[in-house]
Amino acid sequence: MAPIKSNNPVASYFDFFSRSGTDAVAPAPVSGLTATGGVISDYESGGVNYRAHVFTSSGTFNVTDLGDIASTVDYLVIGGGASGAFGGGGGGAGGYRSSVTGENSGGGGSAESSLSVSVQSYPITVGGGGAATFAPSRPGKAGTASVFSTITSQGGGGGGGEGEDGTNGGSGGGAGGGPGSTFAGGTANREAGTTNPAPTQGYNGGQASSSGAGGSGSAGGGGAGGTGGDAPNSAGGSGGNGVVSTITGSSVTRAGGGGGGAGAQLSPDAGGAPGPGGGGAGGGPGGDKGDNGTMTTGSGGGGSTQRYGDPNSFGGGSGGSGIVVVRYQIGAQQSGSAKATGGAISYYGDKTIHVFTSTSDFTNTSGGPLTVDYIAVAGGGSGARETYSTGTGGGGGAGGVISNIPGFMPSTTAIPAVGPGSPNKLTVTIGAGGAGFPGSGAGNDGVNSTIAGPGPISITANGGGGGGGGPSNPTSAGRSGGSSGGSSRNVAVGPATQGNPGGKGYGPVSSDAYGGGGGGAGGAGGGDGTIDAVQPNNYAVGGNGVRLPSTFQDPVQAPGPGTTPVSGGGLGTPGPAGGFYLAGGGGGSSYRASNAKIPNASNYPNGGFGGGGSGSYYPGTPANENGAVATGGGGGAIGNGAHQLPTGSGGSGIVLIAYDTV
Repeated sequence: MAPIKSNNPVASYFDFFSRSGTDAVAPAPVSGLTATGGVISDYESGGVNYRAHVFTSSGTFNVTDLGDIASTVDYLVIGGGASGAFGGGGGGAGGYRSSVTGENSGGGGSAESSLSVSVQSYPITVGGGGAATFAPSRPGKAGTASVFSTITSQGGGGGGGEGEDGTNGGSGGGAGGGPGSTFAGGTANREAGTTNPAPTQGYNGGQASSSGAGGSGSAGGGGAGGTGGDAPNSAGGSGGNGVVSTITGSSVTRAGGGGGGAGAQLSPDAGGAPGPGGGGAGGGPGGDKGDNGTMTTGSGGGGSTQRYGDPNSFGGGSGGSGIVVVRYQIGAQQSGSAKATGGAISYYGDKTIHVFTSTSDFTNTSGGPLTVDYIAVAGGGSGARETYSTGTGGGGGAGGVISNIPGFMPSTTAIPAVGPGSPNKLTVTIGAGGAGFPGSGAGNDGVNSTIAGPGPISITANGGGGGGGGPSNPTSAGRSGGSSGGSSRNVAVGPATQGNPGGKGYGPVSSDAYGGGGGGAGGAGGGDGTIDAVQPNNYAVGGNGVRLPSTFQDPVQAPGPGTTPVSGGGLGTPGPAGGFYLAGGGGGSSYRASNAKIPNASNYPNGGFGGGGSGSYYPGTPANENGAVATGGGGGAIGNGAHQLPTGSGGSGIVLIAYDTV
């Protein structure tokens, strides 16, 4: 007999069917689209099951079957954010377009229409962030567009240089303060350099006024959720707000504008605040660098504060790269229910994942023993500074990585099945990164991360070693740790216990010199104690981290990559073989003398993929960075230049626990 029609738009196992005798059969479950591309995650919201494809780099959304549910998809497409200007305005966020109601730019009004798809391949372009700017009186660089099907989100508009208007983009760049009249922020919803109108994607940048040479603050870049702040007197204007989205299953704010740089070198006022959603803060007094926009959020970078007459002033911060998310309804999730408490819980593939970024307990609530996989990462070591001769310092070593997954890491420790109830709970402790510091000295070690429980369960990931540095030769060796720090000159480094050693620096008097890069969980830090044999762009880099096993590559709960685009970011940031890297080493600092054996193209010794911070270059523009939070990345070192800035801090650690949800 024919089935009884139901008003339920999504068929399920529970739909009523008319049946008689032995002819009655259970209906087949319905399904949504069948598609590949990006990182895929399932989740439930409001009683509806969704599948999201998350693209943090360009790729292809390939539809192979339309299934039994409506063949439409929701999307979030964010262009790359722009960089802030040298001595000027904050960068505008990349254009923001979404079909999810209440999650679009323009004040939360009507969302754009969903897209109908067919069986075919859809190329995905993820826009890059605008590169950092270091040339005085030059605007920030625009981000590039992100594209999915007929949806294009423009790159953000660059911040205006000193005495310049902000440039147009998805969101407009903030104006640069300076002598003259009032300067306008860049216009939103415009392709940079044109007047072509576009769908609502963001807000204008703020404006700046004149208060005399060297005394004018610069404005904030526009965000997807609000206009960039005007520059108040000699302070920087705040970046515009981003927009909150739940399209991946978690609430995330993206596409914030960059803060404007402060006014004169001696101004007591600070740089502009970052726009909520990943925008970079503007630089404060003293020639401070603008912060970078957070990667994969499309946020703008902060403008810097120019030290007038000082070519070593910091530059504007880089814009954050964009993102594309495609979502559609499915009949049932791949995943089941949580069987434990503790940390941030998500479902990916056939696993339940608990992500711990702060100290907490893991308690089995299933009623029976639970077999788990784990990865524990300690805090990374901080970079160093050395005052001796050429003034180099070693990068911080990454936090140690330990796991029970065969073949993932050499440091493998088994863990018994976790019994039910609080008497059998696991106490997870997350190690802090080694603190950066002003002045000279060796870097601080990172703090251990641990998993402790009843009986024999006692797991320790060792903190990363601090970089080598100080006022004299005996204190120059890189410190031992999970991965060891790099040495400041050609002296030995300490051993690595759960990772790789740092590099050996090089540093005779009045010659090219560098501090060794900190070791990473996946590779040694750069530097071998020589100069002639050193390859360009490789002499003081941090060692690369390790890529998470596929079980843990969940885009919903992976911690953000931080603000280290120079060094390769952290989780969620594309590395040599894709995203989801942990525990990269920090870059060493370098000194380039007149004989110039260290090439100028290698100004900033990069941190390793997995959250390692880049080191500084002297003489030049220092640009040391912190290790990314929740990756165990090592901090970048800083040379003994005129800027007495803190060395880069190590990134805090992380613990991940997974088990079957079947």
